[in-house]
Amino acid sequence: MMNKKYFFAATMLVVVGSSTNAIAQKTQLLIARNAVGKLQEAIANQKDEKTQLQILADGIKASENAQKDSKTKKYPETWAIKSYLSSYIAIKDPNQATSDKYYEQAKMAIDSAKNFDRFEDNSGLIAASNYNINIKKQKMGNSAYESGDYNVAFNYLKEVSDYFPKDSALAINTALSAQAIKNDDEALNYFRRAKDNGARNPVIFQRMATIYKMKMDTESALKITEEGLKVNPYNEMLGNDYINQLLDSERYTEAMNRIENTLKVNTRSKLLYFLYGYLHQKNANMGTAELAYNKSLDIDKNYFDALYQLGLLYLNLGNKALQATPQDIPTFSSYLNRSEVIFNKTLKLKPKDKSVINLLIEIYTRKNRFDRVQELKAQLDVF
Repeated sequence: MMNKKYFFAATMLVVVGSSTNAIAQKTQLLIARNAVGKLQEAIANQKDEKTQLQILADGIKASENAQKDSKTKKYPETWAIKSYLSSYIAIKDPNQATSDKYYEQAKMAIDSAKNFDRFEDNSGLIAASNYNINIKKQKMGNSAYESGDYNVAFNYLKEVSDYFPKDSALAINTALSAQAIKNDDEALNYFRRAKDNGARNPVIFQRMATIYKMKMDTESALKITEEGLKVNPYNEMLGNDYINQLLDSERYTEAMNRIENTLKVNTRSKLLYFLYGYLHQKNANMGTAELAYNKSLDIDKNYFDALYQLGLLYLNLGNKALQATPQDIPTFSSYLNRSEVIFNKTLKLKPKDKSVINLLIEIYTRKNRFDRVQELKAQLDVF
């Protein structure tokens, strides 16, 4: 027969043991909770990284102990604290493997915290965890971009940009990642986000205009470039892009006006003088075109485009002299000689340019220089 006194004592022992275990687990939760406070104090007092990581290690250990208890493992606070501490290690620990481990751990802990937290009592910790997780994602996205893994970079940065929608720099990086994987629609979305947040970087407007042009949407390309010029009125690259877009759209009068106004401020642009000359040549204003091409060449004597167009201009003027009544042979010969000189200079810059070679063959044929004609034809055969 069992001793009743002993049985009572055994029962008391079991009860006391269970109570001690429950208190121990609640103490572990308290240690974890205190770790959060200590960490925030350490951050505020700018304690070194080693101190912060030690606090984090103690807090994680306590939260994992609380997690093992059948009662406290269902407390949303247990998981919220674990997610917060884990997420902070993920962005703070210099060891990549450790950082990645706690990043995954933080994500799982957040899910558990949300499942148990019906009344959102731990929303502050959960929000802080989400913040840290997105900082970690941003680092991972940037790292992937630098290593050329643009798909991975875009997926991470897209999530982070959607979490921090007012961060213009982040939106730009997301757009660049999207562009790198040829996802032009997403690139436009994130460039637009950066722009709408007040970003003024000319590259944003240039990239958006390029995408619109690839989509054959010239009106949108013009509008976005105009928008860029409003906030960057003296940006030469945007200004030149705008002129080229006007030319591509055959809006020649607007392009001419833009060039004239820009040349009043920027007198050292070989491109603008070249385009000014080209437009005047197109309108048969040969004298003004010649002056403009020569202005361009004063800035860069080896500017191929200006040399080529000037050579064509002289060749055309020579042809007009032949077509006159009576034929003006001296003027024809003068312009033919000028075009010869110009195109020989041009050929030195681009020895394999077939259009230049063919023009020189035409010139030397007219001058009865068949030796040069044969040399140039031989060059064409090589190419």
